Amino acid sequence: MGRIRRNGYIITWFIGDHTPRHVHVETDKGRLIGRFDLQTRRGMEGWQPDKKLLKLIAELENEGRL
Repeated sequence: MGRIRRNGYIITWFIGDHTPRHVHVETDKGRLIGRFDLQTRRGMEGWQPDKKLLKLIAELENEGRL
């Protein structure tokens, strides 16, 4: 399991989790916001992340964290 807390979000992922490759997104208070598909770059189950979160995920990927 990995977990990163940054910019008001907690991003969590599980090694060996089911496909598609995704992360769980929570508020910094621990409330689940949704799941984000890293391959399609979209929210799952109809949820659409805001631009702030999209930028954060791109930064984490560029840093090699995701």
